Amino acid sequence: MQLKQSQRQQVKLRLGLSGASGFGKTKSALLLAYGMTQDWSKIAVIDTENSSASLYSDLGNYNVLDLQAPYSPERYIQAIELCEKSNISVVIIDSVSHEWNGTGGCLQIHEQLGGRFQDWSLVTPRHQAFINKILQSSCHIITTTRRKIDYSLDVGSNGKTQVVKHGTKEITRDGFEYELTINFELINENHLAKASKDRTGLFMNKPELVITSETGRMILEWCNSGKKSESNSINTSASIEIPQQAQQVEATEEEVYNAIQDCNSVAELLALYRQFPRYHNTLKPDFEARKTILIHTVNPNQFSRNGHQK
Repeated sequence: MQLKQSQRQQVKLRLGLSGASGFGKTKSALLLAYGMTQDWSKIAVIDTENSSASLYSDLGNYNVLDLQAPYSPERYIQAIELCEKSNISVVIIDSVSHEWNGTGGCLQIHEQLGGRFQDWSLVTPRHQAFINKILQSSCHIITTTRRKIDYSLDVGSNGKTQVVKHGTKEITRDGFEYELTINFELINENHLAKASKDRTGLFMNKPELVITSETGRMILEWCNSGKKSESNSINTSASIEIPQQAQQVEATEEEVYNAIQDCNSVAELLALYRQFPRYHNTLKPDFEARKTILIHTVNPNQFSRNGHQK
């Protein structure tokens, strides 16, 4: 190990938009994405909201992938991979809430396994593989999340139990916000947004704003302002040739991760797993998630322009 001087690298955006229904999450995400690309054809929406993304087709000719139930982590992963292979620049996941509490999502998977605490040991790696896919994607990722009113049952001074309201809470697993570069909360029907997390320093402790394409342009400038890292130049569609034993020594964790995503059979995945034992712990959730995808292959709808079926 060695010390080195800190230096910010160019990064891919991981941005979250949360808010109640009707507060403008989808439109705000589209405007952000266009500000980053200036090209609607480089934007894709993974739509779990009953084709709501197509309601904004007047904005431009963006791509839509209608993802239907079951909303398992593996289906989300497969949808993101389809976007990557289609040379999409910005992927909007609208919304990630279904992966957690939708039909076939993590909460239902846990319930079907028995609903016991120990059953989370089977669910958590699958959810973490979905999070890892967002964090390691070659695309900029914008997620939307539903919010609900958060309550608790407290015992008052009179000894009686009472319902206490604590504002709103994102409908996803706790901690998701901490994985993001920026998290905006849309606070009313006028689409006003405030930053609840901001690693860029562009929006934190600043007045509330209405998100526009200019907001996306500002964020892209920040993403590109660092030094270009070697990982940004890696071809994520390239797979590792498994028979080449020399690569067992040279392959990085990121290269092995990319090879996992490119495996087309369980046998190929097993060979990769055996070849790189030193990554068994760190990449185990990714191996397991890919195995589930290969065993239960699903065929989500292919891209349509603004929601129209091909």
